[in-house]
Amino acid sequence: MAVAIDQHHGFKPFKRSQRCRLQSLTNFDLNILEIDQTNLSSLKQAFEVVKFHRSFSSPCFSLATRVEEELDTTPRIEILGGHGAPRVRDLVVEVAIALASGVDPIPVSSGLGGAYFLRSRNGDNIALAKPIDEEPLAFNNPKGFGGLMLGQPGMKRSIRVGETGLRELAAYLLDHGGFAGVPPTALVKISSVGFHVNGVENISAPPCKIASLQRFVEHEFDAGELGCSGFSVASVHQIAIFDVRVLNLDRHAGNILVKKNDQKEKYAAGAAELVPIDHGLCLPEWLDDPYFEWLHWPQALVPFSESELVYISNLDPFKDAELLRSELSSLRESSIRVLVLCSIFLKQAAAAGLCLADIGKMMTRESCSGEENMSVLEDLCTKAKGAVVNASDDEEDNMDSREEKDEFELFQFDEETEHISAEVMDLHQLLQSPPEIAKPPKIAKFSPVRSLPRSQDEELSPLFEETDHEVKNYNDGDDSNRTSKENGGDNNGDDSKLGGLTRSKSYSVRNRACESEGISFGDLSEGEWKLFLECFEKLLLEDLEGTKCGSLKQRLGTSCQF
Repeated sequence: MAVAIDQHHGFKPFKRSQRCRLQSLTNFDLNILEIDQTNLSSLKQAFEVVKFHRSFSSPCFSLATRVEEELDTTPRIEILGGHGAPRVRDLVVEVAIALASGVDPIPVSSGLGGAYFLRSRNGDNIALAKPIDEEPLAFNNPKGFGGLMLGQPGMKRSIRVGETGLRELAAYLLDHGGFAGVPPTALVKISSVGFHVNGVENISAPPCKIASLQRFVEHEFDAGELGCSGFSVASVHQIAIFDVRVLNLDRHAGNILVKKNDQKEKYAAGAAELVPIDHGLCLPEWLDDPYFEWLHWPQALVPFSESELVYISNLDPFKDAELLRSELSSLRESSIRVLVLCSIFLKQAAAAGLCLADIGKMMTRESCSGEENMSVLEDLCTKAKGAVVNASDDEEDNMDSREEKDEFELFQFDEETEHISAEVMDLHQLLQSPPEIAKPPKIAKFSPVRSLPRSQDEELSPLFEETDHEVKNYNDGDDSNRTSKENGGDNNGDDSKLGGLTRSKSYSVRNRACESEGISFGDLSEGEWKLFLECFEKLLLEDLEGTKCGSLKQRLGTSCQF
């Protein structure tokens, strides 16, 4: 859907400029060459002066020149993502009406990225727009935190610059039935609106920009200003359940709004309703360290209600993955797999009786004496991925052994054939020549590498020595201490393991390099991914048995009255 805004006549559905087919070459009127170009302000007038014969075999060109298109100051809004999402079209129409009335976007002073309030003629905030090229570290960032091109690692290295808008929309699409209260969000292209461009002042024709557009929520406080004692348990649980699903890396108190309430005394009675915003740092490309502000709130210790358990059990991570693939084709598969993994983790943990405090703790890395250790979730994934790698190695070895067996049988067959042919040749020679003539030496026709002596097989070792050398060079970098510590201490000089995984010939250096920053699932094939999930669920069930018993003992006597 696209909307073109006319500041004199409201707004109307956007239509492409008229097209005209060129005059065919056989009927070309040479009088057009005599037209005084200085008297024509546009190519359209030239078409009005000269009557062209329109050939259906000729290509089409716009009547407007490129200069006219660039100077076109009519604001336009086009929905790029979220067409089928509820309440998105209404939001876009309201914004279109506001821009048609001549209201300019108002920059937001807070935050590290460029954001703009879009207001109605009455001055009420309608929506918040965040251009992707004004994100933190992006090249058009208006607050001095720019310089990087789109697609480079962002403030969180697992989320690239320019891709937070995709995740804002993904969060709204995944909030089924408005369970967590994520405001309506769309990904749009806005043309001829005065957004910021670094290094350019007084732009006559502002460029079009892609931005996330989110409904503004009326509020008086954020969670940091009010304090957690006034929050309802249901609101905290709904936001926390959502954060666990999408692995939110930045759920701090500032991006949890407290809904406006006329009766302010109710804020202190545990009845305040919360609204989550700012989901640009969710769904990372690999397992990163999340931050859950609610992890430190007493509401996280309260067990799930029956309705919450029903909601969690009805979640279908594979259906959610298909939803994101169809609606957001630009979102990377590795991020979608993180969603699937975390949803499975949430479902299993909730079914085992764990509360949100236990679940969040298992997902969060712990720091001990200045060292950051892997979370329980990362540790389980490391073991599951190692099992997949080992299974792949076993399958590869089985294939190699079958090939070796086939090669050996072929080699044996050739040997027997040569032996028979030699005997025939000997008999022929005995008949044709004196008996003192010796038999010619046998020459093996097939010499597989695995059948060669050890001395010949050692000639292949430089390939693996080069791989070992690359791994050592990588481990000798700036992150060597952090990597070894995250893996559970000193590796005693053994470079054959990284991230708890056993090295194999099929496990490339590139994949191991990715493991140093986090566990990624984008390098797994479909078959390996399914096997990984099976191993992960098995390991998770075993771990949950011990965690559940320990957490119940720890919470004995805990009061959950607010």
